[in-house]
Amino acid sequence: MPDVHTSSPTAARPASGFATPPSAAELLDFARRTAADAALVASLPLDPEGRTWLRLEGPGGSEAWLIGWPPGTGTGWHDHGGSHGAFVAAAGELNEQSLAARLPIAGWKTLELADEMDRERRLPAGQGRAFGPHHVHEVINPSPTRHAVSVHAYYPPLPLMRRYSRTGQVLRLEQVERPEEWG
Repeated sequence: MPDVHTSSPTAARPASGFATPPSAAELLDFARRTAADAALVASLPLDPEGRTWLRLEGPGGSEAWLIGWPPGTGTGWHDHGGSHGAFVAAAGELNEQSLAARLPIAGWKTLELADEMDRERRLPAGQGRAFGPHHVHEVINPSPTRHAVSVHAYYPPLPLMRRYSRTGQVLRLEQVERPEEWG
């Protein structure tokens, strides 16, 4: 079953109220405050087989999402097309696998990763992280029985996402997705 999504009429990109674009720390603060909104988190329809999402109004022209994760689902390895961002677990728990190195945003198809580059974070409800424009990671709901919900924010709004496969220490670019493909 494909991912299910919802949107609201107010989901258009907000006008920037910031004199400067929001920083990763400001996006993390927004994600934390939004994740603490129990009524909003509870309003997200959850599907037992596919991720669901709702577009939110992010700060300063950022792109923001409330995302539901069925048990055992994940994103696969990806980046955010040069945008910086943040995410916070609002319900349940997420695990993040990431690389502790600044990878080039473009210009490569295959990289052999050095030893000791892997990082893992456990993010229970209320916990999150901010990241820069070169961040490559995968996010997983490790629970075999419980949905997770999270809040994500990106600036600038995602121009694209690159999807990768990983075999051992080899990271390979597999696909480039553009916003018009996300439905």
